Amino acid sequence: MTVARFEDRSPRIGPGSYIHPSADVFGDVTVGEGCWVGPGARVRGDYGTIVIGSFCSLEDKCVIHARLGERTVIGDWVTVGHGAIIHNAQVRDYAVIGMGSVVSDWAQVGCWAVVGEGAVVRQRQTIGDEHVAVGVPARLLEKKISDAYKAQWTRFKETYVDLARRYPEGWEPNSEP
Repeated sequence: MTVARFEDRSPRIGPGSYIHPSADVFGDVTVGEGCWVGPGARVRGDYGTIVIGSFCSLEDKCVIHARLGERTVIGDWVTVGHGAIIHNAQVRDYAVIGMGSVVSDWAQVGCWAVVGEGAVVRQRQTIGDEHVAVGVPARLLEKKISDAYKAQWTRFKETYVDLARRYPEGWEPNSEP
């Protein structure tokens, strides 16, 4: 695990957050409380600023970065799926960023919005609150997020907050091949 200072920029990790041993979090990065940062995730605040709210899950091999002197901001209770990239963008509370998707520079993803698996949210594109975006480039679906979807995803999100509590004591590398 690399949680490291870069030059004069040091990460701030909130209480109860877990950073997996193979994840990298360095530079000007703030991670809120109760977050889970999974295997191979990279949160790179070397020359930009990254602010991640509380109770987020950054799943395996996702990448979070920002442009020189700019910010990537992720709200509370956000799920960033396996292999997703968020670069110099804003993601509001409860959003779901699907596996393998890209949220590009200056894009905005609203509260409870969903970026589908493999979708590419273009520079400066806005995905409004409770909307679903899919495809390359991302386009909005006509349906909005239902209350049943929110209930289901609230349970999924709570699973990762629970993992952040369990991993510090439960993770034990096997020293034998």
